[in-house]
Amino acid sequence: MSETLGARELNRATLSRQHLLARVAVPALDAIEHLGGMQSQAPLAPYVGLWTRLEAFDPSELSQLTESRQVVRLNMMRNTMHLVSARDCLAWRGLFSQLHRADFRAHFSKSFEQVDLEALLDVAVPLLGAGPVTRAKLGMILAEHWPGVDPRALAYAATHHLALCQVPPRGVWGSVNGTAEWVSVETWLGRPLRSEPVDELVQRYLGAFGPATVADIQQWSGLTRLREVVERLPLRKFLGEDGQDIYDLADAARPPGDTPAPPRFLPAYDNVLLSHKDRSRVISGKRRVPLPAGNGTSEGTFLIDGMWHGTWKIVGRAMHVLPFAPLSLADRDALTSEAERLLSFLGRDDGWELIVQ
Repeated sequence: MSETLGARELNRATLSRQHLLARVAVPALDAIEHLGGMQSQAPLAPYVGLWTRLEAFDPSELSQLTESRQVVRLNMMRNTMHLVSARDCLAWRGLFSQLHRADFRAHFSKSFEQVDLEALLDVAVPLLGAGPVTRAKLGMILAEHWPGVDPRALAYAATHHLALCQVPPRGVWGSVNGTAEWVSVETWLGRPLRSEPVDELVQRYLGAFGPATVADIQQWSGLTRLREVVERLPLRKFLGEDGQDIYDLADAARPPGDTPAPPRFLPAYDNVLLSHKDRSRVISGKRRVPLPAGNGTSEGTFLIDGMWHGTWKIVGRAMHVLPFAPLSLADRDALTSEAERLLSFLGRDDGWELIVQ
């Protein structure tokens, strides 16, 4: 008979693996790899995500990793922008090629009927291997070969069918994060992609987000047909409160459900809120996670007792903290203290106003 894991146990296990129960003293690169990458549509969001998880995190550490090409930003899981280590980029990017191509077909098939894809890639490959180029410029160049075709569709065909990454200064702390420029991953890293089995990806997911169902793993990755992968791995199986099978690494820690969980501020797009099919371990009800525009340092969400409990946003010279429900005095004091630390990290503490609703 499989042991049952309740919602609180799932919550605390995931928070522990996400370094959200207690900050840890590890290098930023190790943390990024442990987390299986960090969602990065907002290019500076990973800086806030690392600040909330690591002791004494200095943003220059991640900037240096970005500029020295030890980490890269590219479309990976769910065909969304992620910050991953160079090692994981080379090992994992190929696993998502079919997903990215299918996403292109779903959005651009009608406008692309008259274009020979292989001929387009023959033009795009040397162009993107030569140096960084914006998607708009790429579309303009390709449109010279296919006049009458939407340049945007031509550019997206290249960026969805080739392994590309975005380059600095985008994603560098203190830099102007303007229009993204793309280049071949193999050119940027100076190494070829590798063909790695999906087994490693599944186990790394469990190490960062587990315990989890097969549907959870597929939600995070965007991949399908992973049940046979899960069932051949040496994993431990539990039952959820709804009777579903839940899998985990055999030797992974699972803290008790009553383990204290301090307030934590998260950036926009943080994967802890997005990486499970059943998000009830961190989100009460059916509340939708906001996906705002911006560079990732002006708004986000926060946790109280391990659950998503509100949002934060910087407007003018004030940081507004907006809980979904009234806070206890103890939670309010702890959240205020954490908010002051975040303002200090963002360099916005001198003369800035903190407003906790």
